[in-house]
Amino acid sequence: MMPSKAARSAKPTLAGQLTETIRDQILTGALAPGEKINLEKMRASLEVSGSSLREAVTRLVADGLMTAEEQRGYNVAPVSLANLAEVTLLRMRLEPLALRLSIANGGLEWETAAMAALYRLNNTERRVDDAEALEAWEAAHNAFHIALIDRCDMPLLRQFLRTLMAMNDRYRRIFLETKRDQRDVAEEHATIAEAAVRHDADKAAALLEAHIERTGATLRKLLADALPVETT
Repeated sequence: MMPSKAARSAKPTLAGQLTETIRDQILTGALAPGEKINLEKMRASLEVSGSSLREAVTRLVADGLMTAEEQRGYNVAPVSLANLAEVTLLRMRLEPLALRLSIANGGLEWETAAMAALYRLNNTERRVDDAEALEAWEAAHNAFHIALIDRCDMPLLRQFLRTLMAMNDRYRRIFLETKRDQRDVAEEHATIAEAAVRHDADKAAALLEAHIERTGATLRKLLADALPVETT
């Protein structure tokens, strides 16, 4: 007997939910960088099928948040200064490009969505002593950056940037989550959005690139301080 349409669609939905659950554990550091994943223990703790878990893990490997080695299983992707530098540089080059395309392609709906995302972000308090508030700020921050590039109308570029943002988010959430950034990040976000909706592509792109570079520099210092000192 052929499975019903609902049954056929249930597996991808479950795999998607699992992907987000595990992604959150990686981004928050609950699954530590470099940690080896025991799929059987994870399957039992999450009470899911092995096939759904493997599908979720495969998606996270594609997103760069996990690594797979033949005959050795899966690990949470490690963190390193080299990886952070690569992620930062790629965002600095590609995110302003996507913003320029969005400015060229976007109309009133895109402008309204970008300003609405800014309003939500600037009215969501980032409290380092409140995990729920931090999670709300992270969601608003991610939504803002995605809103800016949403009308680049290049699906591959948009998807790649989502992956880069997720990888960058992990560094910020692990190394900056319990600290206060001394920059006026809210003002940086506002000036980027305002230039974008005025269709000042050169200024908006330059501001966004500088914003990403500053965050990268802050994270590099925090990561360098956290890494063990090499001895010779």
